Amino acid sequence: MVLTFDPFREFDRLADRMLGVPAVAGGAAAVAMPMDLYRSGDHFVLHCDLAGIDPGSVSVDVDNRVLTIRAERSARTDADVQWLRRERVTGTFERRLTLGDGLDLANVDATWQDGVLTVTIPVAEAAKPRRIEINTGRAPALTEAEKPATIDGDTASQKSLTS
Repeated sequence: MVLTFDPFREFDRLADRMLGVPAVAGGAAAVAMPMDLYRSGDHFVLHCDLAGIDPGSVSVDVDNRVLTIRAERSARTDADVQWLRRERVTGTFERRLTLGDGLDLANVDATWQDGVLTVTIPVAEAAKPRRIEINTGRAPALTEAEKPATIDGDTASQKSLTS
């Protein structure tokens, strides 16, 4: 299970609206690092679009059930460029996801292909659903060691046990 609750998201959205920043869910980090997250079988899969970012500047860390993805897009430094429009955000970006219980955090895997970071988080064996077999038929007979003991000479208790 993955939790994406961020108590400051509404505050950030309100501040962005007051400052004239385009309304995009998640703020500037979401613009720079849009992601998809889904479950496929026994794995959670996260895809982050990181076009124009050097894969060597990307780091993926898991610490105390928090998955952190950090990436950096450098600004163009061409001196003879006159910008007409500049919408691609530059700098360092970070996304954090709080991971729920029942995930195998020791086996998180990350791959990079065509500007897309894919992080795969397996579900722990203990958290996977399992089928419980139902035994049918009579209860097994008691062995001599499991049968209730009787006290010698107490005929009343012998009668109540055997009747």
